[in-house]
This record gives sequence, structure tokens and C-alpha cells, in this order.
Amino acid sequence: MSQKGRTAISGDDRQRGALMDRAGLSDGAPASVDLGAIDLRVLEAALAPLRAWSSPRFFGLDNIPAEGPVLLVANHNLLGLIDAPLLLPEVLRTRGRLIRGLAENLLISVPGVRHLLHYYGSVRGTRGNCRALLEQGEVVLVFPGGGREAIRRKGEKYALRWEGRTGFARMAIECGAPIVPVAMIGIDDAYDIVADKDDRVLRPLRRLVEALGIHTELTPPLVRGIGLTPIPRPERFYFTAGTPIDPGPWRETGDIDEAAGQLSVVVQKAVREELLFLLGHQAVDRGRTLGGRLRELLPV
Repeated sequence: MSQKGRTAISGDDRQRGALMDRAGLSDGAPASVDLGAIDLRVLEAALAPLRAWSSPRFFGLDNIPAEGPVLLVANHNLLGLIDAPLLLPEVLRTRGRLIRGLAENLLISVPGVRHLLHYYGSVRGTRGNCRALLEQGEVVLVFPGGGREAIRRKGEKYALRWEGRTGFARMAIECGAPIVPVAMIGIDDAYDIVADKDDRVLRPLRRLVEALGIHTELTPPLVRGIGLTPIPRPERFYFTAGTPIDPGPWRETGDIDEAAGQLSVVVQKAVREELLFLLGHQAVDRGRTLGGRLRELLPV
């Protein structure tokens, strides 16, 4: 990596960027993103407080192929944007690959946020953008549950809300990209949902969301962390990447809709299994909480 922020762009990189520009990434998103050592240090410095607070553990990242197109398919946790950013520097450091995230339309529509997301590789979550990135051999991260999975209700802890979501499976089949099931837990334990979209106390917020042209299903819940504050409890975050799923067998069928539906079910089952693996690990981890991690540092 270059020591001057953005790395120098080679002839191959310029050619790849030109091809992706022709493919038409939306919103002016850069075709090729090359993070330098300074970029990585800035990102890690920005995430350092969260990393120190959550003491994350990662499993199975070597399941992410070292080259070629890859679709990381993951569960969305409460509020969506707290834990996922920790994956980017970890995968970049351990696998040498930059994750290109498919961001929510709401986020990518905010000018300052859009520029930051573009800088670190994320694009608007459209099929066209996903296809363009996969065709150029990128690692693409997608959350099939979208905003509804992140904007949880009471009793939906680590629930998958993928009803009818098969677009990611279609992209994998059409582009021949292996799917790596990814699971994340921790943040749903760091917060309690005090009130959700269906509670009367959030009626004014629900009306505001509707007035802004946002679907009321995306009305954020009222949460509490430490005490009555919005500071999350120092629960450990856990991440895992499972065995890649080859979409090849589903490419042989003549009905792409049926194939995408079948593959989506297989991937959803794989993500659930990864969630169960993490929940099992969490249950026996004495360092799950800050108190437990501090006790581990004490001399025996």
C-alpha cells in the first residue's frame, strides 16, 4: 500500500475503472477505490473507540476468497450502522480485499454521508451497481433484510426479515459469484428497545417519518443502553464468515426466478447457522462483557 493516502493507480486499475464507469455506477460513485495506508489508519482511528468498547472477535474470514467476485450476504442488526463498519478494516487487513457495501437509499441521499461512503467504497444498493461491481471482481456486502431488518421491533432480536428478498441470489447466479454467509451479533444485546414503531409514544416520530417521505416501517425505535442513556452497553461484538456457496448448480435451471428463490432459502439457512455458531460462542465467552474482559486481565 502507498504511504500517501490513495494508492497509485496502475494501468490495469485505470482500465478497470473505465469499464465500471461505462457500466454506470450511480450517484457519481468511483469505479475503483484504492485505500492507502493513511486511509486505513484514519479509518481505524475513527473506529478505535468502538473497537475498544466492543472488543470484537472475528471467525472464518479466510473463507472470503482472495480474488474474484464475491457476495457477502449478512444479517442486519439493530440500527444497522454500528457494528458493520468494523468488518471493513479487518477484511482489508487480513484478506487484502476492500468490501464494497450496498448502502441504503436514505443514507446515500445525504450529501456528506454519501461522499464518505463513496470514499470508503460503498455505493447505492441497486442491482445495477451490484452487477457492475461483481462483474469487475469486487467483494460486495449486501443485507437482504435492508432497513426493515435493522429497524427492529420488540422481540425481533437477531431475527432475519428476508421475505421475498431474492435479488442478491439472482445477482450471484447471473454473475457466477460465490456467496459467503456472514453473521454478526452483539449490538442487539447492547441495547434494549423501549418503544417501537407500533407504540403510541412514537406516534409523533412516525408522523415525522411519513412527512419526510420515508415508509413508516422505517420509524426508528426508542432504545436504551447503559441505564437510560443511548450509550451502548459494552457487549462484545462477534463476526463470522461461513463456507462459500457456489451458485453454479442454480445456473443450470431454466427458470431464474425459481433458482433465485431456492438459493435465497439456502443462504438464509446458512446465515442462521452462522448466527447460532456465534450465539453459542457468546454463551460461553467469559469476556463477553466489559467486566469479564477486565477480570481476564487480572493475575490468577
